[in-house]
Amino acid sequence: MALLGSVGDARAEEKPGSGEGRIHVVGRARAEVVPDFAAVEIGVEARGASPAVALDGASAAAKAILALAGEFKVPEADLGTSAVTLQPVTRSIRQADGSFAEKPDGYRAGNTVRLRLADMARLGELMRRALDGGANRIDGVGFGLRDPEAAEAAMRSAAMKDARAQAERLAEAAGVTLGRVVSIQSPASASAPPMALAAPAPMRAKRGGAPVPLAAGTIETGADVTATFAIAP
Repeated sequence: MALLGSVGDARAEEKPGSGEGRIHVVGRARAEVVPDFAAVEIGVEARGASPAVALDGASAAAKAILALAGEFKVPEADLGTSAVTLQPVTRSIRQADGSFAEKPDGYRAGNTVRLRLADMARLGELMRRALDGGANRIDGVGFGLRDPEAAEAAMRSAAMKDARAQAERLAEAAGVTLGRVVSIQSPASASAPPMALAAPAPMRAKRGGAPVPLAAGTIETGADVTATFAIAP
């Protein structure tokens, strides 16, 4: 994880009535963090003349996806059903008078499984195997951190170090001695979203095809810290 510090806002002032000066700085830190898991939603859509036939077709393919996840050592905590759908389907029929009318045309069922894979190098292989096993929908791929709070804490620590370094430089330039920390504010920062790769949906593929090429990239994270230091007498 490479940390990137940046020059923050800084100013010095004297607190009225106290005889004690203050130095205010904003420390900043940014980093590009390598993700430690990949998330993907893989599903299947099936058609049938009746609701049961359509749902059974989707369920069979979903079971194959779950079994495949077991082969890839995906723990139960990282595996779950994200959506099950069932709806009637219609088609347009031209009437004798030239107009069109919607007529029932069976049912469409869907079943989507969400999983997280720690071995990101095998994600492309898993996706290909899922398609070979009957899946025909991939809604997207995302990469993330299992412990984003730890990354944010590291950024806040780095931002505080940046704030102190700025205050020390400012005090040196002003010919004064930096004193104690008077206050620290670290506003909650929004977690950076994982980099995502959109996949076409639905997807169909021939059996035995090549693994889907994927690149995890990095996740940008950062923190800002506002700190006030006293100027020592």
